[in-house]
Amino acid sequence: MIQARELSKRFGKVQAVDALSFDVLPGRVTGFLGPNGAGKSTTMRLILGLDLPTGGYVAINGRRYGELHRPLTEVGAVLEVRAVHGGRSAYNHLLCLAQSNGIGRVGALPKYSMSSGCRPRRDAAPAPSPSA
Repeated sequence: MIQARELSKRFGKVQAVDALSFDVLPGRVTGFLGPNGAGKSTTMRLILGLDLPTGGYVAINGRRYGELHRPLTEVGAVLEVRAVHGGRSAYNHLLCLAQSNGIGRVGALPKYSMSSGCRPRRDAAPAPSPSA
């Protein structure tokens, strides 16, 4: 479960996130909707410990992201699709993520070429399953 309570982030005079509270229940694929500048990316960065909140807190299964021993076994996120190597197959992308996080193989994946429309699905695939 991801819990945010009174989460806030200020960049100088700009209040990017203002006292945001929410719960994301296990096994739910969740997205943020809103106009540009609404604080969606900042909130994701706060969840993943890439920025520190100026107020409130966010926890994943009761711990801050930096306290998680093997984070990819508990939470997955895609902040920037361009961060994924464009020439890597879906199979090799997931294999690299799994190996770098101590996650063993769970079965064979079919190899196929991937359309540009399928790449965002590949990028989101590292999110843990509800049984993780």
